Amino acid sequence: MEEPAPDQSATVNRWFRRLPATLSPKNSVLAEISGAVGDLGTYIPIVLTLTLVSHLDLGTTLIFTALYNIVTGLLFGIPMPVQPMKSIAAVAVAESTHLTLPQIAAAGLSTAAVLLILGATGLMSVLYRYLPLPVVRGIQLSQGLSFAFTAIKYIRYDQDLVTSKSGGSRSWLGFDGLLVALISCLFLILTTGAGDSHNGEPSSSESHSASESRSGRRIRRLRMLSMIPAALIVFLFGLLICFLRDLSVLKYLKFGPSKLHLLRITWEDWKIGFVRAAIPQIPLSILNSVIAVCKLSGDLFPDREASAMSVSISVGIMNFVGCWFGAMPVCHGAGGLAGQYRFGGRSGASVVFLGIGKLVLGLAFGNSFAQVLNEFPIGVLGVLLLFAGIELAMASRDMNSKEESFVMLVCAAVSLTGSSAALGFGVGIVLFLLLKLREFDCSSCSCFGFHKMKPKSDAEEEEEEQGTLLLA
Repeated sequence: MEEPAPDQSATVNRWFRRLPATLSPKNSVLAEISGAVGDLGTYIPIVLTLTLVSHLDLGTTLIFTALYNIVTGLLFGIPMPVQPMKSIAAVAVAESTHLTLPQIAAAGLSTAAVLLILGATGLMSVLYRYLPLPVVRGIQLSQGLSFAFTAIKYIRYDQDLVTSKSGGSRSWLGFDGLLVALISCLFLILTTGAGDSHNGEPSSSESHSASESRSGRRIRRLRMLSMIPAALIVFLFGLLICFLRDLSVLKYLKFGPSKLHLLRITWEDWKIGFVRAAIPQIPLSILNSVIAVCKLSGDLFPDREASAMSVSISVGIMNFVGCWFGAMPVCHGAGGLAGQYRFGGRSGASVVFLGIGKLVLGLAFGNSFAQVLNEFPIGVLGVLLLFAGIELAMASRDMNSKEESFVMLVCAAVSLTGSSAALGFGVGIVLFLLLKLREFDCSSCSCFGFHKMKPKSDAEEEEEEQGTLLLA
């Protein structure tokens, strides 16, 4: 009699149980891989821009960020993202005098040194513990909406990444037309919905009754849709378009990794990098790369919340390893975590898969792969970025009181209009303190050094008069 074939899923589960706990997938493997590409809507445009404008070596950056992804996946056990330092990238390419690669590295190293000191001394943990939640939510809301606004520009208008400017309205047809972006967007909405999870298993009685009802069929349908690696399919669709747009990019591909070499950073590079790029990046890294990402990790993974100390030290060490070799300055970010969670990332395995993919590309093609990414449809990247931004903004929906919502919205508004998370943070803190001062009760304690005098009773006055007579 022929023996039954072993259960393939059971074999896979036994294999995964041999992995460290941080890498054990909390979702299906395809969903974890799909979550891995959820942050590429931010990663690809910034890296490609720095490659074209500042002569960043894409192969070196791919290899180092791959190593960062693998290590952070092992250490944190959640889809902790590795993102470009956005403020440094913006200064490097947007201003009339572009930053050189040594100046970009100097800015990244300066920012990393500040975060490493704050993390190692425990000051970052103190800051995280005592920051008002409405202010943190305001920063998250502003960053999420900022991503969403940028995504809409990517979808609606032609983009010149070299000058960081939008052109005319995007045409409907073509490999990078509006129709391609809208199809990608509709596909993601149909498969992932609003980002709700449908992986919970009903009890046996519920399962029996649900199987005979319309509600049961709906639950099974949503569960099947959520198992589709939607973001991965959209990303692979974008890669296919790269080659369909221009098959000649294949001749530019060269096998072999980029050669590593140490940068020579002069004192002038340190001064320019710190003043022009590090100073605006430091508050953004503290607020969005540490405070906001730790809070979001606690919201999404209550049993695996990342500590402010470990995240801050992680950012410092990553850049002290890679920036000396010309790799792009990086940090962790709440937007990346939201995007990877939105598309199925639930464990460290998600970013490890991403790291392996980057490592293969970096070792196989080096800097020549930039020619392929240059043909990637910007509209499709905009769709991925849109979903990541909205997921981050929705983290602020737990502000229940009018006072909390007021602080959060003012903080977000100032951050968006002033283009500065630090300015919004400062305004939010002042507003929060003013509202608390308004409710402060001076009758129960000293107020500004003075005690409020209360009228004496008749008995107290008689005792005071008797005491005076006895002394006389």
